Amino acid sequence: MMQARSFALTLLLLAACSEPSTTSAPEWPEGFWRMSLSVPGGELPFLMEIDRSDNALHATLINGTERVKSRDVGLLDNRLVVNFNVFNSRIDASLEGGILVGSLSTVKEGGREQVIPLTAEHGKTQLFAEDGEAPSIDVSGRWEVVFRDQSGNSTVAVGEFVQQSTRLSGTFLTSTGDYRYLTGDVHGNRIRLSCFDGYHAFLFHAEVNNQGVMRGDFWSGTQWHETWTAVRNDNAALPDPTSLTFLKPGFDRFNFSFPDTTGRLVSLTNDRFANKVILISISGTWCPNCNDEAAFLRSLHAEYRDRGLEIVSLMYEHVGNFNAAARQVREFARWHDIDYDLLIAGTSSKTEASKTLPMLNHVIAYPTTIFVDRTRRVRKIHTGWSGPGTGEHFRDLAREFREYVDFLLAERLPASS
Repeated sequence: MMQARSFALTLLLLAACSEPSTTSAPEWPEGFWRMSLSVPGGELPFLMEIDRSDNALHATLINGTERVKSRDVGLLDNRLVVNFNVFNSRIDASLEGGILVGSLSTVKEGGREQVIPLTAEHGKTQLFAEDGEAPSIDVSGRWEVVFRDQSGNSTVAVGEFVQQSTRLSGTFLTSTGDYRYLTGDVHGNRIRLSCFDGYHAFLFHAEVNNQGVMRGDFWSGTQWHETWTAVRNDNAALPDPTSLTFLKPGFDRFNFSFPDTTGRLVSLTNDRFANKVILISISGTWCPNCNDEAAFLRSLHAEYRDRGLEIVSLMYEHVGNFNAAARQVREFARWHDIDYDLLIAGTSSKTEASKTLPMLNHVIAYPTTIFVDRTRRVRKIHTGWSGPGTGEHFRDLAREFREYVDFLLAERLPASS
């Protein structure tokens, strides 16, 4: 149960996100804005484009080749409000002497509000300030990475980067998901990468020493900090994603009973799931990797539902109040045009999520996808997701999912079924 203060704050943010937009204000500078968040690691830059069409303003976040569009932009006098409703985040800033000054507000786990100061300059597209030093390194390629948090816990990852002169792009792949579209630069032996995708605000700094070892810092939002090291390794690999989450001994089936956004209970034992192949995604609206997977699952469902595929997403939200969570999940469904079941399963704490699914060894990643065959046996559990920001890894994973669904759909039911 969330605290009353956090619940009230969440409702205020949800109400703010639903304010109708207005474009009755004077001329607003359209085009590119270089946005800058002030985080503990320093300046975290990203780009946003503002344009007007159909007598309405639109705002689009730009991370490399990624575009994240807001469908709710408000403008009143010199105040701009950009809502990313699917992530429960909001940019609110005023135009002061040609500079945008304001904040980014995001609802985090437990309904806590994270507020980050923000400034922006119109017409600029250079992310980080030039320091005039030519690159002395080329970090293009594959790197074996270890992240360490402030408690000393380590996480392995794979870094993949593309460098073109001073420009740098890439991502980190981990067992729980990828860090999506990162962009930045290289000067001397130093690299800088950042992104804001509507929810995550990531900043990476690192230097490469004479031995070719990359050492740096990673900041996420206002509180999370890790150090990291990396060495070149073309064969760097992560653990098999189908080996990390599994049924505990004594369980041979997966089941659930959770309400949909109207409060109607849905269970895997419902008759409509009989003799169907079912994909169950452990997910959350706040999770960009889950949003990446949802876009794929929507197309997968459209492709295979007539052959007997059902998809159910168990949604674990940052807010513990059912009505607030249901509202957020409905926005998620609208955003992705989803027509499969989205159920309100609990809060986003992985510890609490694990309690709601006692047949699993744990919940360590959003998303986690469970493949159930026509006899309701769990055949495979895939932990994490490699989204479009990972390039070929995303294409390989999409092909793997399709092939496995094809395989399960082609299986014949036992004669006794």
